[in-house]
Amino acid sequence: MHNNVDSLFEKLWNNYLEVTPSAVKVHELLGSTQQDDVINDHIALRTFNHEKIGLEKLAAHFKAVGYTECGEYHFEAKKLYAKHFEHSDPTKPKVFISELLVEKCSEELQAIVNKLVEQIDENAVTADNFLYSGTHWQVSHETYKQLLAESEYAAWMAAWGYRANHFTVSINHLGNFETIESVNQALKDAGFELNASGGEIKGSPEVLLEQSSTLADHHTVGFSDGEFSIPSCFYEFALRYNKPDGEIYTGFVAASADKIFESTNAR
Repeated sequence: MHNNVDSLFEKLWNNYLEVTPSAVKVHELLGSTQQDDVINDHIALRTFNHEKIGLEKLAAHFKAVGYTECGEYHFEAKKLYAKHFEHSDPTKPKVFISELLVEKCSEELQAIVNKLVEQIDENAVTADNFLYSGTHWQVSHETYKQLLAESEYAAWMAAWGYRANHFTVSINHLGNFETIESVNQALKDAGFELNASGGEIKGSPEVLLEQSSTLADHHTVGFSDGEFSIPSCFYEFALRYNKPDGEIYTGFVAASADKIFESTNAR
C-alpha cells in the first residue's frame, strides 16, 4: 500500500496518460499559463464484485492514505454498484469506485469473468501498484466482443484491467473558464468529441453538480488473437455548486454518472 496520496495519484496519472494521450492536449487547452489550475476533482476505477478483487479491495488502497467512504450509488440497468471516497484534506481528489454485479449477468459472462479473476495472484491485489497494474490475464478480441454485446463495462475491464478509467478537471478551479458550456465549447472547437448521452451536460445547478466528458481515446490492445484499437479512457469535467449551507457539494449524482459510464462506449 502507498504511504503517500500524491505519489499514488502521480502513478495513476502517468498510467492513464499511456493510453489517453489526449489528456495532455486537454491540459494545454484549459490551463492558464500563469498557474497550474487544472485541478483533479476525482478519478474513477472499475472492478467486478468478486470477493478477490471487489470494490472494497480497491478502496483499501485509498483508505490506507487517509480516505473515508462517503456515499453509495446503484445503477440498476448497468448492473453496477458504486461508492465514493473523500480524503480528510479536501484539496485531494475524490475517488469513485464501481463494481459490476456479476451474478446479475448471463452465465456466459459470469464464466468469462471468473476465469479472468482466477488468473490474478492474491498478492497482486494488495501490492502497491495494483490500482494501476492493468490486466492480469490474457483475453481474446473475440471474448472482448462477446462481453461487449452484454456489458460495455465488463468488456472494458477485460481489455484494460486496473487503472483510472478517467480523471476529472475541476471547472471551479480553472482560471480561464467559469461555466461548463464554455469548457465544452473550447473542447469542441479544438476537435474533441463529447459524450452526448443524456445531453452534453449531465446534471444541473439544482442537483449541485454539472458534468461533461470527452469520448474515450482509442488505443491499441494486445489481445491473445492480435492487436486491436478500442476505446481506452476519457477525461471528465465537473462544476460543483454550493449547498444551502454554503459548503460546496462533494457527492455524485447517480443519473449523471450513469451516462458518464458511456464515455467508453464503442463508436
